[in-house]
Amino acid sequence: MTGQRTLRIGTRGSPLALAQANMVAAMVAEASGGSVATTLHTFTTTGDKILDKPLQDAGGKGLFTKELDRAQELGEIDIAVHSLKDVTVTLPEHLFLALFLPREDPRDCLIGPVGSIAELPQGAIVGTSSLRRAAQLLAARPDLKAVTFRGNVQTRLRKLAEGEAQATILAAAGLRRLGMIDKAAGILEIDEMLPAGGQGIIGVTLRNDASDWLKELAAKLDNEDARLAAVAERAFLRKLDGSCRTPIAAHFRLTEEGAAMAGEVLTEDGAKRWRAEGVIEGRPTVFDAELLGDALAEDVAAERAFDLGETASPWPEEDQ
Repeated sequence: MTGQRTLRIGTRGSPLALAQANMVAAMVAEASGGSVATTLHTFTTTGDKILDKPLQDAGGKGLFTKELDRAQELGEIDIAVHSLKDVTVTLPEHLFLALFLPREDPRDCLIGPVGSIAELPQGAIVGTSSLRRAAQLLAARPDLKAVTFRGNVQTRLRKLAEGEAQATILAAAGLRRLGMIDKAAGILEIDEMLPAGGQGIIGVTLRNDASDWLKELAAKLDNEDARLAAVAERAFLRKLDGSCRTPIAAHFRLTEEGAAMAGEVLTEDGAKRWRAEGVIEGRPTVFDAELLGDALAEDVAAERAFDLGETASPWPEEDQ
């Protein structure tokens, strides 16, 4: 790259989204040696505007991405920075996921008076905008009551302080990126609450016809470990989530021996759970990761008698 270039970065306007976009801007500055300047362009998405109903009732897919997708299509921005779990598993035809940042802590955090689900008071009210978290909570503690909590991290912490619920659950990744992990009473281990597919990963989209220098820069910044996890988990979601209303979770991790993955689907009331696990021996390729995600989805589908003919998108969980 020669001369001064400018990269226009699209992002939502929430504090977490801005923190993530600024992470990308800092990485661009370092990788380019200062030859690429960056500007941030903020957008209010449909998901940000609709706060009076659960996400699954708001309609459509890509509630937190479509305005940015459109801006890229129109050439108003060069890249868009997203929490990966908000990104539909099938992208608009003009876009591709060009890079992934290193994965932050993928676990969930319990915010409230106690640090574990087991310690919550009998019949406690827990606020969440996530079907997955609500179902997993009820699977562990059928006596709990899950209520809708919408808004960004700060809004939900305020609602909690005002007594709308006794506890809430947020992603550790978002709290860490905001410097607010001290707000967590406890961090829930992966085996206790399997995360959403893509949780903790920042994904960046780019136009298919982007300039070569943009594609080269994205390739330079892409984190291979995060890409493996993203591909595996999104393959699992793509094959299983046919309704956009399904509590679904997936987590891929590298191990000393190779890689391991778990995926699960639950009923909304948490009364039933279908889970599959698998491993890869040796360092996996992207192709291996995708095959593992597909295979686990087929295992879950066979157990639950899913119809795999219909594909859709993971439902966003609104951690921003």
